[in-house]
Amino acid sequence: MHSIIGGRSAMSEEKAVIKVAALCGSLRKASFNRGLLRAAIELSKEQITGLHVEFIDTSSLPMLNTDLEQNGRFPPEVEEFRQKILEADCCFFASPDYNYSVTPLLKNALDWGSRPPNVWAGKAAAVVTAGGGGGRAQYHLRQIGVFLDLHFINKPEFYLNAFQPPVKFNDDGDLIDSSARERVKDVLLSLQDLTLRLQGNKS
Repeated sequence: MHSIIGGRSAMSEEKAVIKVAALCGSLRKASFNRGLLRAAIELSKEQITGLHVEFIDTSSLPMLNTDLEQNGRFPPEVEEFRQKILEADCCFFASPDYNYSVTPLLKNALDWGSRPPNVWAGKAAAVVTAGGGGGRAQYHLRQIGVFLDLHFINKPEFYLNAFQPPVKFNDDGDLIDSSARERVKDVLLSLQDLTLRLQGNKS
């Protein structure tokens, strides 16, 4: 038989794993922003204890149309997406800058998740951008997050001027710049810390 103390220890260890929903604002397979998410997934497996990052594909979501909501239910793709966000402890966004704002892909996902009941509410969040001008998109995303009750980390901020030397991504869109990977790690650690604080697990 397991002792009560041992059981509690095991439960505490299980609860310490933070589930991160990772969303990308780009559809391109070799997208640098998607490469940032892959780097985050690798770092969470290799260098950060207690963090599990999962990529959430939003490409199959229909454009928001409330006519698609029937008897309090959403289309199957939307139901599945909303459930994944609901089960996550926090969110990690990789957002390109499209015309000074977030992409239609990302905005559509945010809007579907915001339909009552809002599945984003109360979660910690972080955002990274591969482009040097991504601060404008990040600013809009943070504004949206205020209304959705998402709590974005304030620091560190992450913008990577991917189109300036030295080369930061390979031909497949994988992040190969070691200093940039360290910066992604710092963002993840800050996200983990805020998530624990919001959950009341860290003083």
